[in-house]
Amino acid sequence: RERFLYCMEGINRASAATGEVKGSYLNITAATMEEMMKRAEYAKSVGSVIVMIDLVIGYTAIQSCALWARENDMLLHLHRAGNSTYARQKNHGINFRVICKWMRMAGVDHTHAGTVVGKLEGDPLMIKGFYDVLRQTNLDVNLPFGIFFEMDWASLRKCMPVASGGIHCGQMHQLLYYLGDDVVLQFGGGTIGHPDGIQAGATANRVALEAMLMARNEGADYFNPEVGPSILVAAAKTCGPLQTALDLWKDISFNYTSTDTADFVETPTANV
Repeated sequence: RERFLYCMEGINRASAATGEVKGSYLNITAATMEEMMKRAEYAKSVGSVIVMIDLVIGYTAIQSCALWARENDMLLHLHRAGNSTYARQKNHGINFRVICKWMRMAGVDHTHAGTVVGKLEGDPLMIKGFYDVLRQTNLDVNLPFGIFFEMDWASLRKCMPVASGGIHCGQMHQLLYYLGDDVVLQFGGGTIGHPDGIQAGATANRVALEAMLMARNEGADYFNPEVGPSILVAAAKTCGPLQTALDLWKDISFNYTSTDTADFVETPTANV
């Protein structure tokens, strides 16, 4: 309860300063359904617009929370905690793409779905498949994306993918290229880790994103490994927090071979 109150204090302060709607994923995950409902009601009572649950609470509990969120006009974020224990098992596991389908059908509003360039493993094509399953109304067969048959989602609402885990403002051109516009870019350490504090970290990320979007919309070849970083360097000339962030993280990346790749077609691994 104290943590929720501390979070709301910061949220309300940020909303008042910017005139924008702000929120924090207040985690209501607990050992029992009854306790989760208590936490959800408390989060709503203190003014939160969003709550969070973990995948490990189970599929029936997830649907119960989704129904509660609809009835109470709240957003529901699903953290995919625990998925790697079976999503990476090629012989007897459940691919995360299937979990994306289930979570969309269960009614969650957004869920972690990979970053491509962050610290979590992710083949770019397979990650695009996850995002398409969550966002598209109609899906055609796309084997490199891991989509094996056509899917018509009819009027079922979409689920917003969240990119989180080891991302920072220096990767903005890659994030925009791989993940598109309809995505939540969640910079955790990439915000809190800023030497000048959280507000400076948030400013750096916001300026980097808006600069890259503007360049993209003006026709720049922003994904080019020389053009993309130069866009950020130019934006940093008038934004001290962004310059500090770029100096700190530079071109940090996480390079390793992904285990989640298509078995029948050669695909690139992360950061290639």
